Amino acid sequence: MENPSDHRRRGRPRQSQESEPAAINQALDRGLQLLEQLAAEEHPQTLSNLSIDTGIAASTLYRLLITLQRRGLVEFDSASQTWSIGIEAFRIGSAFRRRMNYLEASRQTMRELMTQTGETCNLGVLDGDDVVFLSQVETHHPIRAFFRPGTRGPLHASGIGKMLLAQLPDNTIQAWTKNHALAQLTDKTIICPLALVEELTKIKLRGWSLDDEESTLGMRCLAAPIFNEYGEAVAGVSISGPVTRINDTILPQLAKQVCNAAGQITKAIGGVNY
Repeated sequence: MENPSDHRRRGRPRQSQESEPAAINQALDRGLQLLEQLAAEEHPQTLSNLSIDTGIAASTLYRLLITLQRRGLVEFDSASQTWSIGIEAFRIGSAFRRRMNYLEASRQTMRELMTQTGETCNLGVLDGDDVVFLSQVETHHPIRAFFRPGTRGPLHASGIGKMLLAQLPDNTIQAWTKNHALAQLTDKTIICPLALVEELTKIKLRGWSLDDEESTLGMRCLAAPIFNEYGEAVAGVSISGPVTRINDTILPQLAKQVCNAAGQITKAIGGVNY
């Protein structure tokens, strides 16, 4: 028989009374900061550059790098005296990809959507106060939108961001718009909380959202939600391109195509849209 005393939050020490900030391990936190910095760089980095970018003393930084190197999380090139992300970091990251099965399930549909519409297709998820782009299929047009996997964007000024915000409960939306500063990225960005709530209500009713030059002038993004087996919006799929191609005349047709693609991905992962 299960002991009633075992009814506690799993994954925490039984007697731990520490608050979250006090429980942070500083060395681990710095190690993760270092990994994030290396992941953000396109090229291998020297110890001195990493020290400048992270604000961590070179001696401390070196000990962290050696520890991470032993675990295969970073690699050292003795010829160039530079550090880069290691193969073990990829393996750990791949565990996330395996859990998020819509990444694989969406790939073929995204390719088809790009072919149908001629526009770049994106897949993104909600993460805190941002939308994070996980995957992209680029158009062949010379003028196109580009979001490297892992790129973050503001919820209130992106197609997928607004789409996922719109799926949240009304009280959550009200609290979010009240407690977050809405940065004005262009003169078309919605920065009034009441106006954003009205926009999100419209989005939820029609089933798709539009970033109408709200994050980048001259560019539009049209998005629809992907649902899991509980009817929860877990991701969004979108197309992005210049206003000249995603114009008002073709917008209804494109919206239908994006919604159909989102529906196909939802079905592929066993999701439902109530």
